[in-house]
Amino acid sequence: MTDSGAASNDLMDGIVVRAHGKWYTVEVPGSDTVWLATPKGTLKRGRQLSDPVVVGDRVRITDAGDGEARIEEVAERRSVLVRPQRGSTVNEQILLANLDQALFVFSVTHPVPHRRMLDRFLILAEDRGLPAMVGVNKIDLDQRLPSGELLSRSIFRDYESIYPVFYFSADTGAGIPELRAAMQDKTTVLTGPSGVGKSSILNALGAERVREVGAVSDATGKGRHTTTSAELIRLDGTTYVADTPGIRSLAMHGVASDELDRLFREFQPYLGACYYADCKHLTEPGCAILDAVTDGAIARERYESYAALRRGDRD
Repeated sequence: MTDSGAASNDLMDGIVVRAHGKWYTVEVPGSDTVWLATPKGTLKRGRQLSDPVVVGDRVRITDAGDGEARIEEVAERRSVLVRPQRGSTVNEQILLANLDQALFVFSVTHPVPHRRMLDRFLILAEDRGLPAMVGVNKIDLDQRLPSGELLSRSIFRDYESIYPVFYFSADTGAGIPELRAAMQDKTTVLTGPSGVGKSSILNALGAERVREVGAVSDATGKGRHTTTSAELIRLDGTTYVADTPGIRSLAMHGVASDELDRLFREFQPYLGACYYADCKHLTEPGCAILDAVTDGAIARERYESYAALRRGDRD
């Protein structure tokens, strides 16, 4: 952080990596400088029905002196991850801006992977228009079944024709270069169940947690104790991982049961081909989805996941 007490009017491009109430940690790419910034008044007034600044925003700041900055401009957001707000004058809360993709990580074992949870995550990504990848950690614990197939492949094979699937070990480094290459120059939100080894994965990817703005926080008390859950963690100057534990609670939030079929990507070639226009793809005769399951074109376990969710079983 700069220690200069003199303010400057020069505009600097930055990215919001953390939020602390009305204060934001802003990193200037290509520099070690980290700023504690607050939006100028016109930004706050101009976005009364939304969040004026959120983690992931590309901003332009000016030096306000004493290591602080003022956010002068917020670039148009390419994408947002939102949480609907019921009973509020604000229709939605923006959790993260400018995401490029999502990485949903599970383990081969310890904990045992829960495919229904993965399907809910993928539904979230499809509903938000967010490209998704599946990560399978702890392949160092993989084992061969009596059939000769690897346990990891037996669990996640159905996804390989639908989404990019990466098998890796954060402990040994196996598969990490391939995963890291798929994240290059992008902002990727990463989530998964507890115990999957997220911290080890971030370390294996070479994450550099943005330095705390301690000098300012300790001196002024600004930006302390109120940090929101969302945070951007830098892998390099153009590559970030978004860490937001709250994404798990969004997986099925606001998704109506009659929208589920379009959110299973492998169903899409068959939609509109059923005998009944309002087919639920459960027991109806002439259902193109059911026929595709019978023919092996749609994996039965993926279909059973859809059917359970359509019936209202969200466990």
